[in-house]
Amino acid sequence: MGADNQTWVREFVLLSLSSDWDTQVGLFVLFSVAYLLTVLGNVLIVLLIRLDGRLHAPMYFFLSNLCLVDVSYATSIVPQMLAHFLAEHKGIPYVSCAAQLFFSLGLGGTEFVLLAVMAYDRYVAVCDPLRYPVIMHGGLCARLAVTSWLSGSVNSLIHTAITFQLPMCTNKYIDHISCEILAVIRLACVDTSSNEISVMVSSIVLLMTPFCLVLLSYIRIISTVLKIQSIEGRKKAFHTCTSHLTVVVLCYGMAIFTYIQPNSSPSVLQEKLISLFYAILTPMLNPMIYSLRNKEVKRAWQKLLGQLFGLTLKLAT
Repeated sequence: MGADNQTWVREFVLLSLSSDWDTQVGLFVLFSVAYLLTVLGNVLIVLLIRLDGRLHAPMYFFLSNLCLVDVSYATSIVPQMLAHFLAEHKGIPYVSCAAQLFFSLGLGGTEFVLLAVMAYDRYVAVCDPLRYPVIMHGGLCARLAVTSWLSGSVNSLIHTAITFQLPMCTNKYIDHISCEILAVIRLACVDTSSNEISVMVSSIVLLMTPFCLVLLSYIRIISTVLKIQSIEGRKKAFHTCTSHLTVVVLCYGMAIFTYIQPNSSPSVLQEKLISLFYAILTPMLNPMIYSLRNKEVKRAWQKLLGQLFGLTLKLAT
């Protein structure tokens, strides 16, 4: 019976943010610019890390992975949302909705684990600097990166399969900007309490476990830094962590507010705004944070821009 009911829905309709045409056009322009900045910023950071030999270090290897996750996450949601702003019919096929949920959920999970891996990298760099090259060797970095991608993908595959086995009956209107897992689960015409519990459990495992590892790493980092005698030494040690810590607050803060709420949940509008923040603002801000607050990245930008300027002058003459 559940399978028969489920076949009644061949596509979903996303209600998006507004039904007013002028508002939708304005949102299209705003989010198009934000998406272009997101893609440009993250791709440039990846290219910069590849081109500048001084950035061939574990920290920047993980940063390039973070940039790839961010641009992929934004791409899994934003282009479809932009198309719907200008479309009269805001339908999304059943299979496309499942694919969107899989990629967005998987990439989100990957980012949480990757941020914990980056925290471990900073912990080793600050607390055991002499053994840092030995501990954070290429093989370990590759395994940690693969583990991050696999953990997010496996979790997403399981939840996508479970969610789209639910009988949707004739419910097809998703009151969200994308096929977000909780929004899709609400469409089911059966009791979904077990699904909601499984989402919360996996959120605790894939979100809170890395978050606790991040906290533990920074507790150890702060403890080590406070033992440094010189003020200049403390500043230098803290400076190596500020970019990552800022990104951690942005990413984990939004996700925890969305998924870890025992007896209450945000309104539909709050959910949409949180998803927009996570899909557009955070991926756009991450490369800016690392570019503005990281001395090595700033120096690499200055070197690259200087080379490009010199090449332009040569071509002009």
